[in-house]
Amino acid sequence: MNRLEELRRRHAAADQGGGEARKERQHKEGKLSARERVELLLDENSFEELDKLVTHRCRDFGMEEQIVPGDGFVTGWGRIDGRLMYVFAQDFTVFGGSLSEANAQKICKIMDLALKNGAPVIGLNDSGGARIQEGVISLGGYADIFLRNTLASGVVPQISAIMGPCAGGAVYSPAITDFVFMVSHTSYMFVTGPDVIKTVTHEDVSKERLGGSMTHNSVSGVGHFLATDDAECLRMIRELVSYLPQNNRDDPPRLESRDPADRADPELDRIVPEESNQPYDIKEVILHVVDDGNFFEVHEHFAQNLVIGFARMDGRSVGIVANQPAYLAGCLDINSSVKGARFVRFCDAFNIPILTFEDVPGFLPGTDQEFGGIIRHGAKLLFAYAEATVPKITVITRKAYGGAYCVMGSKHIRTDINLAWPTAEIAVMGPEGAVNIVYRRELAAAGDGKAAREEKVAEFRERFANPFIAAERGFIDDVIEPRETRSRVIRALRMLENKVDTMPRKKHGNIPL
Repeated sequence: MNRLEELRRRHAAADQGGGEARKERQHKEGKLSARERVELLLDENSFEELDKLVTHRCRDFGMEEQIVPGDGFVTGWGRIDGRLMYVFAQDFTVFGGSLSEANAQKICKIMDLALKNGAPVIGLNDSGGARIQEGVISLGGYADIFLRNTLASGVVPQISAIMGPCAGGAVYSPAITDFVFMVSHTSYMFVTGPDVIKTVTHEDVSKERLGGSMTHNSVSGVGHFLATDDAECLRMIRELVSYLPQNNRDDPPRLESRDPADRADPELDRIVPEESNQPYDIKEVILHVVDDGNFFEVHEHFAQNLVIGFARMDGRSVGIVANQPAYLAGCLDINSSVKGARFVRFCDAFNIPILTFEDVPGFLPGTDQEFGGIIRHGAKLLFAYAEATVPKITVITRKAYGGAYCVMGSKHIRTDINLAWPTAEIAVMGPEGAVNIVYRRELAAAGDGKAAREEKVAEFRERFANPFIAAERGFIDDVIEPRETRSRVIRALRMLENKVDTMPRKKHGNIPL
């Protein structure tokens, strides 16, 4: 056999992976093969593969008889909408997608290239974990990857898709990355599986409940996005990267928008209920304000009292953070604080302006929250906002009470433009609670005093539960008609386009983890 024929044979063997039978088994489980996923993710004919002929070096346990070119990982680079992306995909048909010394080096090579060239890394995970036959060598491969995940954090966007099992040490690489996608009924993540848990703690839990896609999207918060199948997952990744820059030195891509920058929306004038204790959906506000009503929500199923995600204003990417009055009255709690903090820090790392819609009555009360460390976790969100140097704009739609007012992008923590609707209530606490404290003696002396109490509540609401005192102090730059929100935000973003802000010289801050 001449060299050309040998080359073609090896390439064909790599393309085959674990063979047609195993690939067919993947399809029956509702999963695509590694190469099919890469082709669907990237622009047509744009994928350039690296290390296609790499093989493992293990000669124990009969492994010398089982050698497949590529060793179960597909790595290389390609394009999404013409923009450079680095990709690796684990092939479950070859040794269950397990990590070996050889294919760990393939991932590290890709990540090193991504750092040098300033482009995102996308990992498509479908693996049984470390290759047991290689022992500590495969574990070392994981640690090599973890180091590169950490070094790349805040330098290039890192995206993980869990498209099958991901267990043990393998989970920590996705956990370090910026966004984690999961697929319904086919993807799982856990440090220890159901069998080990049953042996050690005697808990009987299914694989789906322990580490399934909905568990991590709604309970643990490990997953940011939930897809119905592989194809939708890959489409969602393509949509996400359209909002992101290539690296921390670039600006996000700007698209042409046909949505007029000066568009007024009278619907916004009626969206906040007259009664301040009545809920409304803050997503409706977002959809009325952003370009073409397109909002790409992140962490949709987790900590739903805070809404985060990406949209465009005037064709530019913005990160949106918004209290949700329709869930827990929009209170901040432990999960929503951590959710918001990580998102704000991502936007700040990658030059994405932050637009905040505020309607927050305070931090969620209760022993569960206090014992769980709401002070520490709430401080994460405060730290993230204060630290951020990207353009920051806050719109107060209704409540802005107490410490939560300070946290949610207030003027006092370097927010550039602060606007309020006439329905805004900016105070230490709500009128009812304030009257109970300020007029306690007068109300006690009045006996039942229901009429006196209502009079004091109305007086307090008139004097303090409005945006005008804050505007008089300059804490609010302007009180605007709700219908003007889009045009005012866009004009502010244009003004802030060349903003430069700095932090004191230091290695890094010590966020209250």
